[in-house]
Amino acid sequence: MNVTYSLALTLDALAAGYSYGFELMDVTGLPSGTVYPLLRRLERQQLVVGKFERESTARSEGRPTRRYYKLTAAGRTALAKCRARFPRIVLVGARG
Repeated sequence: MNVTYSLALTLDALAAGYSYGFELMDVTGLPSGTVYPLLRRLERQQLVVGKFERESTARSEGRPTRRYYKLTAAGRTALAKCRARFPRIVLVGARG
């Protein structure tokens, strides 16, 4: 696993409770062209698991269906490596 700043930001945001693409983009400041391919790669590497919400939920809120992601045990291990490499990560919209 190549520990990049984008990876570190994304895993840190997931650990902080942010869980879907647009939300991750907002809090990390990363563009969609970085976030979505990264999430797919993390899922293939089994560092995160993704699950689509019910279509009826999205429809009732008048928006597209979201795919929610969460860290796996391997993802938490990867996050520890990222935090060691980038100890000063600060999320712009971090939940306190």
